[in-house]
Amino acid sequence: MSKQTGCRKRALRPCVRLTMPSMPRYLAMIRAAVGCLAGQEGFSDETIDQCVLATDEALSNVIKHGYACSPDGGIEVILRPICRAGRTGLVILILDRGRDTNPTRIGGRDLCDLRPGGLGVHIIRSVMDKVQYRRRGGGGMLLRMVKFKDSASARPDSSGSSRLASGTN
Repeated sequence: MSKQTGCRKRALRPCVRLTMPSMPRYLAMIRAAVGCLAGQEGFSDETIDQCVLATDEALSNVIKHGYACSPDGGIEVILRPICRAGRTGLVILILDRGRDTNPTRIGGRDLCDLRPGGLGVHIIRSVMDKVQYRRRGGGGMLLRMVKFKDSASARPDSSGSSRLASGTN
């Protein structure tokens, strides 16, 4: 551990790359990988659960909305431990080539609208510290989520939306 930053010194922070078809039955393997890596990085059980939940919600949204439940789409998940300004964390990238959408239009439904479903984006923004959606060149979307080890959850701002990443991590 570095005395200045508290981060482990590594020449290269490793990443894990997983590819899955757009089929819900493969979600369990991705959940297991996220949980395993977050555990190895020293996250608390509560924070591990938050990372797993956000990833599962995001992938379910890609399957349902990006690929319209078609099983022939591909989804790439990249898990990368990070150390920035003395804070350790985990970046979770989800890349797809499904239907893209304007990132400013991605939002959860009104929480006063009591009915099943439709809370995935709200959950993701509530439990992760940084969330950023981007269109990919050539079609599809990229979702970048960050969770820091020393945080319980992202704190919504006064408008009720979670902080968005600047893309610098």
